[in-house]
Amino acid sequence: MDPLLDNHKGTTFAERLRIAIGDKSIRQFAIDCGISYGAMHKYFTGTTQPTLDNLVILSKTAGVGIEWLATGQNSPVLTGTELQTVPAASGVLDVHGNDVDLGEFVFVPRYNVAAAAGYGAWNDDETPMFTVSFRRYWIVNHLKADPTKLSVISVVGDSMEGVLNDKDIILVNHGDKEPREGIYVLRLDGQLIVKRVQRLPGSELFVTSTN
Repeated sequence: MDPLLDNHKGTTFAERLRIAIGDKSIRQFAIDCGISYGAMHKYFTGTTQPTLDNLVILSKTAGVGIEWLATGQNSPVLTGTELQTVPAASGVLDVHGNDVDLGEFVFVPRYNVAAAAGYGAWNDDETPMFTVSFRRYWIVNHLKADPTKLSVISVVGDSMEGVLNDKDIILVNHGDKEPREGIYVLRLDGQLIVKRVQRLPGSELFVTSTN
């Protein structure tokens, strides 16, 4: 029997989850966990149960024992082993003064370069200016990307206007090197361009702009 299920479609688990978050709203808890509000709402209504990975995230974010959250057994207080997996407060606060767990984020370098959506832009200086933070869960589970292979750059030009406008900031996945239909940043003779790519038979690529 699934430990998260009972005769009332997960009501017991849903009740424990509501106890675990205290006064926090479901929407805010979903944001803290990096889980969509739709999925989180289903957990709280008992219509579906989390995967094992999400169960771990729920218990860590709520600060309760995973066995108690899953089964109702044992104490809701974190065990010593579980406490070791929860990062200590970073000393970084959000705008409301709440502690920010830096372990929940990845910091992607922002380069002082631009990918041209027009006539092209030469880029000789690729030194990071600063980093941009993204929620780790979103990068890994939604983008399916390796955080170490990402960078942030800007767009110049108007040939992709309506999709990518001049001065837009874009997240580039350097690990995605298998051409398929989509928008790619291409390096041609040291020049970066951002274009729409379509793969054709015979290993050919059809590169176009929006305009």
